[in-house]
Amino acid sequence: MSADILTFPQGPQSSPPTLDPMLSLTASGMNAVNAVILDRMQSEIPLIPRLAGHLIAGGGKRLRPMLTLSGAALVGYQGTRHHKLAAAVEFIHTATLLHDDVVDGSELRRGKAAANIIFGNPATVLVGDFLFSRAFELMTEDGSLKVLKILSSASAVIAEGEVAQLSAQRRIATSEEKYLHIIGAKTAALFAAASRISAVVAECDDAQEQALDDYGRNLGVAFQLVDDALDYDSDAGQMGKDRGDDFREGKMTLPVILAYARGDAEERAFWEAAIGGHRTSDEDLEHAIRLIDRHDAVEATRERARHYAQRAADSLAIFPDGEARAAMVEAAQFAVSRGY
Repeated sequence: MSADILTFPQGPQSSPPTLDPMLSLTASGMNAVNAVILDRMQSEIPLIPRLAGHLIAGGGKRLRPMLTLSGAALVGYQGTRHHKLAAAVEFIHTATLLHDDVVDGSELRRGKAAANIIFGNPATVLVGDFLFSRAFELMTEDGSLKVLKILSSASAVIAEGEVAQLSAQRRIATSEEKYLHIIGAKTAALFAAASRISAVVAECDDAQEQALDDYGRNLGVAFQLVDDALDYDSDAGQMGKDRGDDFREGKMTLPVILAYARGDAEERAFWEAAIGGHRTSDEDLEHAIRLIDRHDAVEATRERARHYAQRAADSLAIFPDGEARAAMVEAAQFAVSRGY
């Protein structure tokens, strides 16, 4: 078996990578997925569709369900089972966002007030539970025990990752290895599952199934690394959430881990106080950003993201060249070049 080498372009590009090729590839399928989402978020309890719709209709890249549709296109699947499964993936993701915002006390999500701010914490948690239940309904309707195992296992891993992140919060000793384990669970697990299930419904061989899993998992790590970098070099208008949220919540993300490791004694003392919750003012945030810039911690984080994005692209080399593969490679490039 021969495989292509899928290298990312080096240096300035004539145009930055975008999600447009993937959006075009999955447009008709996403219409079907969105119809399932709209149908299954309904309830006789008016608050449920109102609260769920606040987040689901509030923007977002819909990247995870697009991975399911793109993977299906890549392997030439001609059926429709993946539409309901992609909707299940989006419901799982939305449910975790609702729960996360309650845990973190977030005020913004996708550029507008988070659901917990508008509807309160109890309702937000319960509607998140409702969406998880809808996701599992869709999985069981599909009828594949293998698909059910992949998505249910991913849901458990996501929850474990969130608990691990909570346990690491305000712990300055969190290592890069521990951090990568956390984001591999809380973010990359669903990327991997979303990609893998397209190979399962298409009855692909083990190598293709694993390749799509590898693509999603590495893309998910790259995506989260960039998200964590953006917390220190973007603004609320670009990100759709408050700048410095991770800093104020005492999250040990990679930019902080690297800046702390590279800092002198005075800088480390600042980080210990800040992550401990004692230095969280706007002035403290600006000082934190200066320290991160001093040690090139954001660029180092983005460099690691590029490494994982390249690994994601490499995993697609066993598939034939074509529109789907090109779109998925460009999505990996976009994940690390984006500013939002």
